[in-house]
Amino acid sequence: MTADFRGKIEQNHQFLSVNVTRSDDVNNLDPTDLRILLELVRDPRIQIGELSDRLGIARNTAQSRVRRMLRSGILHDGGREIDLEAVGYDVVAFVTIEVTHRELDGVVGALRLLPQVLEVHEISGRGDVWCRVVATDTHNLQAALRSILRIRGVIRTETVLALHTHIPYRTEPLISRLVQGTSVQRASVQGSRPAG
Repeated sequence: MTADFRGKIEQNHQFLSVNVTRSDDVNNLDPTDLRILLELVRDPRIQIGELSDRLGIARNTAQSRVRRMLRSGILHDGGREIDLEAVGYDVVAFVTIEVTHRELDGVVGALRLLPQVLEVHEISGRGDVWCRVVATDTHNLQAALRSILRIRGVIRTETVLALHTHIPYRTEPLISRLVQGTSVQRASVQGSRPAG
């Protein structure tokens, strides 16, 4: 079940009107499911037996819940990547931050403490820092942006909302290309050796 609503985001004294669709999949997750997700994020290589031991639940319970979350799409990519939309974080924003340069380390440290900040990069060009932020709705995003603006050393921010993810973060094509290049190089080396 999803709910559509409109919201406004205030940023740098300007208002941005957006449509947001909210998924209710998070309502299907209980505290045990969330603890399983947390352990999978903390230790992607954890085995089901160790997972059940850490959480104090039966092995079959851990296994059936992981399978259910895989089938529902909450977990994907081998059960280690979490669909944040499925756990209630439907809004994704990319925030470019202009920073007082002597305060850069402090700004990065403060951003690290905000759980909604998924990643932070120091950038060239317009702005100094770029970060990806998630939120449950536009009010939640506005609160996160206000938290960022309150960080000492932040001069201003510019926020862009993600409307749809066409290509999620991926590494498989890059690694496949490296593997193909290595195979071609190996074949070339073997073909150039004198027969003996």
